[in-house]
Amino acid sequence: MAVPPTDRTAGTGTRHRLGLVLGGGGVAGVAWLTGVLCGLSDAGVDLTAADLLVGTSAGATVAAQLAGGLDPDELYRRQVDTDGAAELTPSIPLARLWEQMAPIYAGATDASDRRRKLGALALSADTVAEPRRRRVIEARLGGIDWVSDRLRVVVVEATSGDRRVLDASDGVDLVDAVTASCAVPGVWPPVTMAGSRYIDGGVWSVANADLAAGCDRVLVLAPLVDPAVHDDIARLATDARVELVAPDDASVTAFGADVLDPASRGPSARAGRAQGRLEAARVAALVSG
Repeated sequence: MAVPPTDRTAGTGTRHRLGLVLGGGGVAGVAWLTGVLCGLSDAGVDLTAADLLVGTSAGATVAAQLAGGLDPDELYRRQVDTDGAAELTPSIPLARLWEQMAPIYAGATDASDRRRKLGALALSADTVAEPRRRRVIEARLGGIDWVSDRLRVVVVEATSGDRRVLDASDGVDLVDAVTASCAVPGVWPPVTMAGSRYIDGGVWSVANADLAAGCDRVLVLAPLVDPAVHDDIARLATDARVELVAPDDASVTAFGADVLDPASRGPSARAGRAQGRLEAARVAALVSG
């Protein structure tokens, strides 16, 4: 297995027409992103052929599914028909996880220190075993691999807190890459790749939209939004047309109190599909622009 690179920007050497950035947000985020994409498709806006796909955490799952050519309507059906779905219920509720993370955010000297402390939390947490968690992501991806060079999956090295941006050239198994990108500290185990341990790409940024630099147009679908998302969009907008779709009130309600709870999937997917239809005109103007 090749050692992942330290970082890369998506725009280096290549100008992409349309970049699609999919951010993190737990299993509710996976469902909402899937629903939004299907709702846009219902209204005639097809994003499956985006020139660049940047996926972080939940977004890494959906970006990989799109890059692998999985049928969006079938993916939506999986979210709303959850009988027998291969998802795990976290052993720690989200509220308790925030209690563990709060001192880290309050006491960190800077962003790098915060990431290293979150990495330490991840490495010390009592979670399910790596293979068991990996099987969940493997089921989500349904046997696909890196079938194109347009996919970027964001992970964070647990000890250093450094960002790694993985693509087809890195020699990393796609299931491992996505499992790492979805490894929420304190909830899921860090993933071992090339002798190092990797955790959720959202530890760096919930969307990592800066990686769409070099695109003429960028659509950011972000189940969760923080100031970094807006900062990245402002920088991208100096050289590109950018639109952000974040959850509307109905979608936020559908997420419920815990975006990691598998029970949030059906409501989140339905709300996302409804929102996708509502956002279709704005997104179509960006895509066709």
